[in-house]
Amino acid sequence: MPAPSFSRTVEPANVRVIAGSLQFPEGPVAMEDGSIVLVEIAAGRITRVQPDGSTSTVAEPGGGPNGLAIGPDGALYVTNNGGCFDWRELMGLTFPGSPPPAAWPGHGSLQRVDLDTGEVTTLATECGGNPLRAPNDLVFDAGGGIWFTDHGTRGERTSDRTGFHWCEADGSGLVEVAVLDAPNGIGLSPDGSRVYVAETHTGRVWAWNVEGDGEVSGSGILAPKGAELLGDPGGGVLFDSLAVDGEGWVCVATLGLMPGITAFSPDGSESEFFAMADPLTTNICFGGDDGRTAYVTLSGTGQLVAFDWPREGGVLQFDA
Repeated sequence: MPAPSFSRTVEPANVRVIAGSLQFPEGPVAMEDGSIVLVEIAAGRITRVQPDGSTSTVAEPGGGPNGLAIGPDGALYVTNNGGCFDWRELMGLTFPGSPPPAAWPGHGSLQRVDLDTGEVTTLATECGGNPLRAPNDLVFDAGGGIWFTDHGTRGERTSDRTGFHWCEADGSGLVEVAVLDAPNGIGLSPDGSRVYVAETHTGRVWAWNVEGDGEVSGSGILAPKGAELLGDPGGGVLFDSLAVDGEGWVCVATLGLMPGITAFSPDGSESEFFAMADPLTTNICFGGDDGRTAYVTLSGTGQLVAFDWPREGGVLQFDA
């Protein structure tokens, strides 16, 4: 198999471990006080990590909290896969296996968490009569709407066809935007005019123009909902969650034999690869001064690490 195609490989600068012994961390969110709030999927828990590495529990929604975002009301919003992973240990790494365990209810949910009290409210479990199988990642737009993916699950001989969705912050107006193959990471361009989704198993990143609430368009003829192919490095690359930096680069957590962060320029003409040591490099967010610190979850080894990012990070400003 040919190696993945990147424009350049960049050595991550000043890599440091912030915390370890986490139970499959994902969904990092950089908070104003310098802490990072993330999920521990295998523990059904949301955790706050302080700069000194100490941790405290924010909430215990159970199931499989997978992605996090701060909403316009200051609350935390969660895509919860419902506990669809069959956890396994191999060579000192934790892996999310399939098919789902018998205890999985057959669906996940979109949730809201009060950061002060830890109270969990379920906002949605289905869309148009179809269950949200395994919600995965989410991002808010400037108007306070939520774009989120439903990764779905795989059985021994079956695989869900799921998609990505849009809804109001209270879960109302929920619509399925497009059907994809294991959609995972999702993000918006800094001006909110483009939405990006990474597919795990195909190793592709798709892009659409945002036409309105839950409405997209694109020039792709055979792609889902006219999607335009932003990135497809090949070489057996698998993609997880993503974030968009302040210059519009789409930064995707990359799994497998070449784990790390793959960053695509806004037009897809350039790509950078930052290698990480964990084959289950699953998520990235930006924080610190001017958002120039990349926080990355190394889920297999249960670590949150940070390194210096070469551009400013993205900062969402909600409309008044």
